[in-house]
Amino acid sequence: MALVLAHLQEHASPLALSLLLVLFVIAVRLATLRSRAEKLLNKLPSPPSRLPIIGHLHLVGALPHVSLRNLARRHGPDVMLLRLGAVPTLVVSSPAAAKTVLRTHDHVFASRPHSAVGDILFYGNTNVAFAPYGDYWRRTRKIAAIHLLTTSKVHSFRPAREHEVRLVLARMRDAAAASTAVDLSEVLSNYSNDVVCQAVLGRLPREEGRNKLFRELFKTNSKLLSGFNLDDYFPSLARLDMVRRVVCAKAVKQKKRWDELLDDLIDKHAGQAVTEEEADFIDVLLSVQDEYNERQHQGNID
Repeated sequence: MALVLAHLQEHASPLALSLLLVLFVIAVRLATLRSRAEKLLNKLPSPPSRLPIIGHLHLVGALPHVSLRNLARRHGPDVMLLRLGAVPTLVVSSPAAAKTVLRTHDHVFASRPHSAVGDILFYGNTNVAFAPYGDYWRRTRKIAAIHLLTTSKVHSFRPAREHEVRLVLARMRDAAAASTAVDLSEVLSNYSNDVVCQAVLGRLPREEGRNKLFRELFKTNSKLLSGFNLDDYFPSLARLDMVRRVVCAKAVKQKKRWDELLDDLIDKHAGQAVTEEEADFIDVLLSVQDEYNERQHQGNID
């Protein structure tokens, strides 16, 4: 080691030595912070059967909520630490611990973990459900609360909801008359999807089959987000460009389908005048965008 340092001092420039010293200090600092974090995590109750690389992933079965409940009963009635791959995960089970997380320190836990799949599907996690807590999230939430989910706007969609209820009841009557079984989970899922579709598409006819396309796209989104994603458990590995392209290939294809649908809907809505009662979500967002651009232009002029 002494010979290496002497060689560097003799042949390296002062700038290179300074850069090397800075990098060394940063590495030591990061190692110190990591060791402190590990010491704190190691104080938490955790199942002993941790395996190399995958951690406790083998303990989570097909029903994760049941597996977590059983593990919490044995290893942590309040909090429990699981190593899911390379990600330390805190499982909170008691009401007191949940209160600490959801109320006392809610700002710390307000943001979702970064998701490579969500980043693709929601245009850089700009969706209000996936955006990190901060100014952008507050502005997006304000737009949704003021323009999309007002009492008057919710009431304006009542005829659409009633229409969808009548369709569901008609399907149930037909099934009863034919003495066939009905999958209520599917029926209610389709109902909620069609109500959302009506709110988004508004005056566009149901006969175009867009409600079925929306239903298919939403189901695919759910599968991609809730399935096994490498970056959820091995974030550093998923950052590699080659691995990311392979892991996110399905998400990229899904995003292209969304782009085609949304571009077509926006083009059909743009430039068409509608009353406030007839306006759907796309109409409202287009008007908000025009208003924002006008204010921004006025601000530039001022």
